[in-house]
Amino acid sequence: MKIKKTYYFFRSANRILFVRLIFPIVILFFLLITTPAFSQEEDLESLLEKEIEIKPELTIATFKSTRLINSHTIERMQKGDLDFRISHRFGEVNTGVYELFGLDYSSSYLAAEYGITDWLMTGIGRGTMQKTFHGFYKLSIIRQSSGKKSVPVSVSWMQGVSLNSLKWTNPERSNYFYSRLSYIHQLLIARKFNQKFSLQIMPVLVHRNLVHNKSDKNDLYALGTGGRYKLTNRLAVTAEFFYVHGLNNTSGINYYHPISIGMDIETGSHVFQLMITNSSGILENHFIGETTGDIFDGGFRIGFNISRVFTLKKTK
Repeated sequence: MKIKKTYYFFRSANRILFVRLIFPIVILFFLLITTPAFSQEEDLESLLEKEIEIKPELTIATFKSTRLINSHTIERMQKGDLDFRISHRFGEVNTGVYELFGLDYSSSYLAAEYGITDWLMTGIGRGTMQKTFHGFYKLSIIRQSSGKKSVPVSVSWMQGVSLNSLKWTNPERSNYFYSRLSYIHQLLIARKFNQKFSLQIMPVLVHRNLVHNKSDKNDLYALGTGGRYKLTNRLAVTAEFFYVHGLNNTSGINYYHPISIGMDIETGSHVFQLMITNSSGILENHFIGETTGDIFDGGFRIGFNISRVFTLKKTK
């Protein structure tokens, strides 16, 4: 009987010892092991959430092409892509039946433009007007994006040089090579408001080393604006206008502010654009400051641009 009491005593004592001492130690040990795991899991989740929030979503296809009509857009060729461009302008419609409403006249420009990186492109071309050779580069400075750190607009910078290769009208006088050169500096600021509408502002400076008359300015400042509205997935309306500061009327020639309205037709890797414009010039040093058509007096012409993109180097 005494042995049983002793047995129950030790059994009760062991139970009390386990409940009051060992059990709390086990619980504490379990918490010490699991708490870092929970905190680590929470840290990983919070880091992933922050990464998703911080990573911006870049806006794409603000415009379909690197050109709006005559002017550049903020778009540039992707790395390894080559754009072969054909631009053509007919004569003024008000020339009448004798000139077949301008179809007898033509001004063309051929160009090849290549994406060096996803933010830098370059191009070279040759135009029939003044037998002009042209080269440029364009870089993307800011990309429109959404997310926690959103950017409201895209900004690109274009700089080019044009070479007039016409024979000198007076070869007996002193003619200098640099007199053939013109320089273009253009800032492009655009915003894509939704899937259909995009708008762009285009301040530009054209410097001409040689001008027609002493009264003409070597530097021309212009402010352009243009937009694109998608009608369908493959059809869009485009328009652009440039206000040129200090247009001169010299030698009996009237100069006008260039204005153009176009229609984009997308066919896979082709972009075909029809337009009416009052400028026969296709390059900035021609249509800014040398536009002679009065669009309100029939002085506009029909033209088209064709863009064909080739992928020369596939990116990963």
